[in-house]
Amino acid sequence: MKNSLLISDHEKSARAERRGNDVRVPDRDERPGRVYTRRRRRLVANLTGWSFAAPATLVILGLTLFPAGWAFLISREHWDGFSPARQIGWANYSNMMQDPDFRGAVDHTVMFTVLYVPVVLVFGMFIAVALNRKIRFISFYRTALFVPMVVSAAATGILANFVFDPQFGLANNVLRVLHVSKQGFLTDPHEVMWVIAVIYLWSDLAFSVIVYLAALQDIPQDCMEAARMDGANSWQQFRHVILPSLAPVTVFVGIWETISVLQIFELVLTTTHGGPLGASQTVVYFIYNEAFNLSRYGYGSAAAYALFGATLILTLGAFAYSRRSKIEAF
Repeated sequence: MKNSLLISDHEKSARAERRGNDVRVPDRDERPGRVYTRRRRRLVANLTGWSFAAPATLVILGLTLFPAGWAFLISREHWDGFSPARQIGWANYSNMMQDPDFRGAVDHTVMFTVLYVPVVLVFGMFIAVALNRKIRFISFYRTALFVPMVVSAAATGILANFVFDPQFGLANNVLRVLHVSKQGFLTDPHEVMWVIAVIYLWSDLAFSVIVYLAALQDIPQDCMEAARMDGANSWQQFRHVILPSLAPVTVFVGIWETISVLQIFELVLTTTHGGPLGASQTVVYFIYNEAFNLSRYGYGSAAAYALFGATLILTLGAFAYSRRSKIEAF
């Protein structure tokens, strides 16, 4: 009887399989109890991760979003930091468009950016190509190039004051030996921005060189070898193999340097304080001067938001160009 029941169950099961109605047995890990345990472990893991990340996240949000929102509210007020603030709407923004000092700061910043960014791209690329070769003392050259980058902007500015001092500076002593007339450098309104550009290039060039060096070492050697076997000389290898490979890095470095130059401040503060006669006053120094020297916090905040808007537009434009031209810079 027992055997007949077993045979009967086996036949029923076989018939069900033949009809395609076989019952799927739940996997061991998909049983309700185990699913609940797995979800609980995942929840505990997420809570543990957020418990470590939450303090830093709160600090970052408190130091970025809160000041940004508060600055926008202040930009619509007339406030000197002591007397009660007075709402004036968009008056700070409209007055800023008619302010010759602000327009001068914008002109200086734009001129500095237009002059500096192409130079740092070209110099950074060619120095990186030179340092990518197997030459003697390559480690010394790389270290010497990187040292100015770790020096703070304040120290760089103080050192520049000694070098470019019109009376006792090293630069004028060198010109005197070469029988060249003495220059005003940081005290000459026509030369001051050029001198600041040279100082900033000295301290900032290492960044672009390092990025280009990393990109050069990622170029497949098969491509270079194929170019050599096809008879390409050094210039043709650079133009047809290296330069296209560096296009994404060039876009990235260009955007990075543009944003950095638009925010130049420490070097101006430690060398010229915006002088002489406002010839080296940049937008960020203008914001600092209005807010903290003249106690016009609302006006300074409006200028800060104007700079933020310009930087955002430039970044989005470069990002759109990168996506449209299919240059994977990001």
